[in-house]
Amino acid sequence: MKPELLELLLTREMPFGKYKGRVIADLPGGYLAWFARQGFPAGELGQLLALMHELDHNNLVGLLEPLRRRGKGASD
Repeated sequence: MKPELLELLLTREMPFGKYKGRVIADLPGGYLAWFARQGFPAGELGQLLALMHELDHNNLVGLLEPLRRRGKGASD
């Protein structure tokens, strides 16, 4: 896995659907699980959704917290 993908989870927004405009890291687990069952979209978006699903499913979302804090500190 490329470490920069973790940063993209915190910046890339969902481009369509019920959660359009929400960053991928903030999507609900049930929505990610639905994609896992139905199939992830092609390309980078699908890759990011699949990664976020894995983090959520394996209770590893905490790995994003240092990146979140670093991002908030940069804008303050």
